[in-house]
Amino acid sequence: MTMPEQKRRVTVIGSGPAGLTAAVYSARANLEPLVIEGIQAGGQLMLTTEVENYPGFIDGIMGPELMENMRAQAARFGTEFRTENVTEVDFTRAPFTIKTADSTVVSDTVIISTGASALMLGVPGEKELLGHGVSTCATCDGFFFRNQEILVIGGGDSAMEEANFLTRFASKVTVVHRRDTLRASKIMQDRAKANPKIEFVWDSAVTEVFGNGKVAGARLKNLKTGAESELAAGGVFVAIGHVPNTPLFEGKLELAGGYITTQDGGTQTSVPGVFAAGDVVDFRYRQAVTAAGMGCMAALDAERYLEGMPVTPQNW
Repeated sequence: MTMPEQKRRVTVIGSGPAGLTAAVYSARANLEPLVIEGIQAGGQLMLTTEVENYPGFIDGIMGPELMENMRAQAARFGTEFRTENVTEVDFTRAPFTIKTADSTVVSDTVIISTGASALMLGVPGEKELLGHGVSTCATCDGFFFRNQEILVIGGGDSAMEEANFLTRFASKVTVVHRRDTLRASKIMQDRAKANPKIEFVWDSAVTEVFGNGKVAGARLKNLKTGAESELAAGGVFVAIGHVPNTPLFEGKLELAGGYITTQDGGTQTSVPGVFAAGDVVDFRYRQAVTAAGMGCMAALDAERYLEGMPVTPQNW
C-alpha cells in the first residue's frame, strides 16, 4: 500500500557514517529528519569486522555495532527511518520530491549520503571471506596483517598506494596484475618497484580466494599461458577501484567522474538545498571518520539554508 505524501524539512538518503551523523545533527536541531536508509542499510562498515581507527573506541568496535550505535543515537533524538530504496528524485524545484516504491516525500532540503561501492573480483570465496582477510581498504585493515604475506590485486595508482602502505605491516606484499605493465603513474610505479618488500605477478588473474573461516591464499591463472598456481597469503586486498552510488542522480546534479561535485569545500551541490556528504563525494580519503565529518557539515549547511526560508505550513 502506498503511503500518503509526507512533507519534511530534512531528508537524508543513505545510512552510512555520513548519513547517520547528518541525522544526529539535524535531529538535535529539532528538524525531525527522515532517513531513507536503503534495503542494505549501514554502508560499507556493515561489511567490516573490527574497526580500530574510529576515535573514541580504545579497544576497537565491530563495524555493524558501530553503525547500530550511530543509528540508535540518531533515533534517540527523533530521527525517523524507512528501510526502503529511493527510486526517483526530482530536484527541479523546491520543495524536492523523493520517491520510493511505497512512499513519496516532499522535502525542503535533501542530504545525499549514498556512499560508494568497491569494485570486486567476483570470484569464489571473495564474498564469503570479506572482512575475514579479504579487504578493500589498506588504511582501514592493514594493521591486522602484521608480519603476514599479503596479496594486492590491481595495477593502478590505488593498488600501488595500498601496496606501499601495507609494507609497513606485512612481511611481504605481492601485487597481482592482469597485464605485464602497470596502469599507475610513473612515480607510483617507481616507488612500488623500489620497495624491497613488494613483488609482482604479471599477466595473472585471481580465480578463487580460499581459506577456512579466514583467508589462506588465492588461486591464480596466467592469462597468457593458462597455467594455474596458488599463492599463500593471510590477506587479499582488492584495489581495482570504487564506484560512487550515483546513478539515481545522473542528469539531476552535477557529477565529475561519477562523484557528486560540491561547492567551495562544503557540501552544497549544484542544486541549492541539496547537499552531499561522504564517499558519494569523497574519492580521496574514503574513511568512516571523514564521512562522519562531512555528514556533520551537510547537516549544518542544511540548517543554515533552512534559516533563510520562511516557516509556513508548506515547508514545516
